[in-house]
Amino acid sequence: MKEKWIQYIRFYEGLRTKPYICPAGHLTIGYGHNLENGISQQAAEFILQEDLQIAQNTVQQKFAWWRELNEVRRFVLVDMAFNMGINKLATFKKMLAAAEKGDYTTAAREMLDSRWAVQVGRRARELAEMMKKGEYV
Repeated sequence: MKEKWIQYIRFYEGLRTKPYICPAGHLTIGYGHNLENGISQQAAEFILQEDLQIAQNTVQQKFAWWRELNEVRRFVLVDMAFNMGINKLATFKKMLAAAEKGDYTTAAREMLDSRWAVQVGRRARELAEMMKKGEYV
């Protein structure tokens, strides 16, 4: 791809980091990318990596004790933040308090005693098991 082409498109399309409706009525993002055409797997993988990093950063910032957990239990909280957002994760007060104290059985039970667990089913059961045992399933 020629750099001049990219510069030209950037200049005239402009960067929009949130979806918008273009003048032709199409859902668009970035530098004029028509979302109705979807995205490539490469773009989806890049977005996944970026979103996962954002989830990890927000969990680290919100819960300083998170660093004391083993890798698997850190992942559980990051996955939950990725799935539902940090603000929803923060509403799991009993689960978070139990995890902070090292009471992983109670933390797992609290995870499953939620509307989120009903909504995501198997994912919640696996994450709760990982929280309880500290091992990937």
